[in-house]
Amino acid sequence: MNARGFTSAFTPQLEAYLAFKEKMGFYGASRIWYLKQFDVYCTTHERTVFDRDTVEGWVSQQLTRSGRYRSWMSYIRDVGRWLQAHGQRDAYVLSDRWKAAVVPAHPYLLNTDEIEAFFAAAATLNAVSPRRWQAVAFFTLMHSCGLRTGETRLLRPEHVHLRDRHLDIVASKGNRSRRLPITGEVTEILANCDRVTRARFGPTRGMFFVSAAGNQVTAATVGKMFNRAWDQAGLPRPVGAQQPRPYDLRHHFAYANVERWMAQGKDVMAMLPYLARYMGHADIESSFYYIHTSPEFLHAYAHLTTASQSLLPEVGFDET
Repeated sequence: MNARGFTSAFTPQLEAYLAFKEKMGFYGASRIWYLKQFDVYCTTHERTVFDRDTVEGWVSQQLTRSGRYRSWMSYIRDVGRWLQAHGQRDAYVLSDRWKAAVVPAHPYLLNTDEIEAFFAAAATLNAVSPRRWQAVAFFTLMHSCGLRTGETRLLRPEHVHLRDRHLDIVASKGNRSRRLPITGEVTEILANCDRVTRARFGPTRGMFFVSAAGNQVTAATVGKMFNRAWDQAGLPRPVGAQQPRPYDLRHHFAYANVERWMAQGKDVMAMLPYLARYMGHADIESSFYYIHTSPEFLHAYAHLTTASQSLLPEVGFDET
């Protein structure tokens, strides 16, 4: 029996492909879920050749369930490319004609008053434990350290070095790791959270942030925790516009640093490699995605952003 329950003729290839992606640092459950749907389709329809009829047949069926949502197509397209790269030259790569039009990302730009109100509410969150005492620490890491949601969820106790004031982000996106220095204030917040969690779950828990059952916090839980704090703070929700989300805290970290450097008279372009490194980007191009929304940055660097549109990356399915 294979690890993920595949049953089609493509079981060995799908297992090998997912193992390859995991070595590259991509562990997303969404990828596995959709490939399992493809596997079921192939078993049901007795498909044994990774050709156009097989791939587009499944895609057409899946579209009847997902409507206009098409990001999942990148998974089956990637499988085709991987098969070609590993000697199966006749493997079909899903045509770009199936791609939906690119919709530019419009993050919710948090202001200072909203951030202060949000964290005040998070500190007194009206929720069952352990969200009640973990919310401030969790979202502080996203706001003050620019961590991704997934990176924060996957932190283990041994990755949080309170005495030395640094964090180890291990095998994150692209299988990259990094060590981040943290301030005394952030250290104190993490220490308070750790103290209460240890008292409740013991010193040998697997994750730094845990659910009520002592397991890893899910992405859905993070969203609920964020929304609870936002609503408890009495903050408004835009009508017919981008809604605030946890990831906007990481976004704010990026452009707030840029605006601070500009206020200090520093060369922002010279500082961008440091920001990219701290945020876990492979290069500074990814950092442009976060900072190009800063009005101050656009005003001061309009000549650069206009001439360098290619630096603004297409937003993919995985977290940047």
